Amino acid sequence: MLQPNRLKAALAAGHDVFGLINSLPLPLMTEMIGYAGFDFVILDLEHAGVNPQTLENMIRAAECAGTTALVRVPRAAPDIILRVLDAGAQGIVVPHVCSRATAELAVHSTRYHPLGKRGIAGGRTTGFGTLTLPEYMERANRELMVVAMIEDRAGVDAIEEIVAVPGIDMVLEGAIDLSQSLGVPAEAQHPAVQAAIRRIAQACQARGVPFCAIPRAAGQCEQWREQGVHAFLLGDDRATAFRAMKQLVAGYRRERSG
Repeated sequence: MLQPNRLKAALAAGHDVFGLINSLPLPLMTEMIGYAGFDFVILDLEHAGVNPQTLENMIRAAECAGTTALVRVPRAAPDIILRVLDAGAQGIVVPHVCSRATAELAVHSTRYHPLGKRGIAGGRTTGFGTLTLPEYMERANRELMVVAMIEDRAGVDAIEEIVAVPGIDMVLEGAIDLSQSLGVPAEAQHPAVQAAIRRIAQACQARGVPFCAIPRAAGQCEQWREQGVHAFLLGDDRATAFRAMKQLVAGYRRERSG
């Protein structure tokens, strides 16, 4: 059954929140991320192959571990968004938002009348009838989140129009794809990329829309905090696990060689 959105409440209260992308299609990993203390997890359907049953179980795992489950959909497609939300996700992350029209489509596909046009179904989102459909629709309109990813030059150019769309709850930068769009592929720290990210953040701040930063260098998290940013995405599960395993074995090798 759809529960109050802890991430949305924390952002509204001005609390710092930290998330991780869950690329490995394993409910166990989702549960670990939650119990590790992350406030939200982004289940990835854009770059990872996840079947519908596994996705639903990953969402259940997030619920059990007390973390907010968002799903990154491949695009702003109403049919995909519908199935993801019917599985129980507490929000969607839409990649490559480049226009007001795309932002509006994402919002309208997520919410019910009078805020949108999402199709209605019962099932686990209503607690199998624990909530009436009108109760669920009102709760969904209040609790579900729409997160726009800005990762193209066109999205940066249209950022003021995108954040002006009612129902955009957070904006997430995508520096790596943005670097390609700006002609400096894979250079996330390039001055042009960093300038574009600052423009995105400033547009969000002007509209009162939370901006989610991705710290990639020492000191960046604190710099963003000083600018009033409270949401941070700290990478993905694969890279986090690989670094931890590599550091673990390297430590023992150094101990033995010493």
